[in-house]
Amino acid sequence: MNPSNSAPLCQAPSIEVRSPLSPFPAGAVDCHAHVCGPATQFPYAQERIYTPPDATLESYESLLKMLGVDRAVLVQPSVYGTDNRAMLAALKSKPQQLRGVAVISNDPKAVSDQELADLHAAGVRGLRCNIVDITDKSAGLPIAQLRNLATRIKPFGWHLELLMHVNEYPNLAKTFEDFPVDLVFGHFGYSHAKHGVTDKGFQGLLDLMKNQRAWVKMTGPYRICDGDLPFMDMRPFSDAVIKANPNRLIWGSDWPHVMVKKQMPHDADLCDLLGEWVHDENLRNAILVNNPCILYDFPAFTGPNDLNP
Repeated sequence: MNPSNSAPLCQAPSIEVRSPLSPFPAGAVDCHAHVCGPATQFPYAQERIYTPPDATLESYESLLKMLGVDRAVLVQPSVYGTDNRAMLAALKSKPQQLRGVAVISNDPKAVSDQELADLHAAGVRGLRCNIVDITDKSAGLPIAQLRNLATRIKPFGWHLELLMHVNEYPNLAKTFEDFPVDLVFGHFGYSHAKHGVTDKGFQGLLDLMKNQRAWVKMTGPYRICDGDLPFMDMRPFSDAVIKANPNRLIWGSDWPHVMVKKQMPHDADLCDLLGEWVHDENLRNAILVNNPCILYDFPAFTGPNDLNP
């Protein structure tokens, strides 16, 4: 990884104030976003592959208001490594509105059971494991390490979120068929559209969904196809995961869209893209409200006052 003084600066998210054309239902949850900074208060890891512009909780709250989204899940970004302080500070400031997915050390002795309990009390409901950046993939998945993590978090009802290219693992379904906790796969399984929906790894992901073993985040279509909006190459992937198990789908903005090297998408357009993919109102409610409540342990939403008790 690059040292801090050479990690390239990412482009910032769009600041254009524009709401979606198709409003989201009350209680909608953005299930994938990051808070970054302020760097003066929460410095980034010395070794990282990119440097984000500050994307603070205050800026994100303004975005949620603009989009008409009531609740959110903050996922620990790689620029902080295992230092979850920025995310935890955000969770503690908005305990009714926010949940979190943390990153902890691979060393089982580095984090005590009490520390896991403290994370749970702060609103954490899962752990993220970055498989993409494993430098030596010759040994395959670190399945023993993942199982150890899963065993530790199972008493809390947590899940493991895997950032991985499922197309690299044709035996995905067999590998995880008896895994101790639910799995969550970001960015439709992070398989580039060029591999197609018939790819063995992606088909394995669909099998895990069908067998109630995995959830899929309908996030980051711009990361896994070559074109710009409306990301036509991604429609078959959206249709495939919906057909596999609509009760295992969630949506997220992926704000602030770190490391995007093409045209920066506007979040209102990403909201409207979901409307193009999912016309059925009941299905939209499931993806945006009901499913996230189950996975992230949100209470049933009865109105805005829920967020400010």
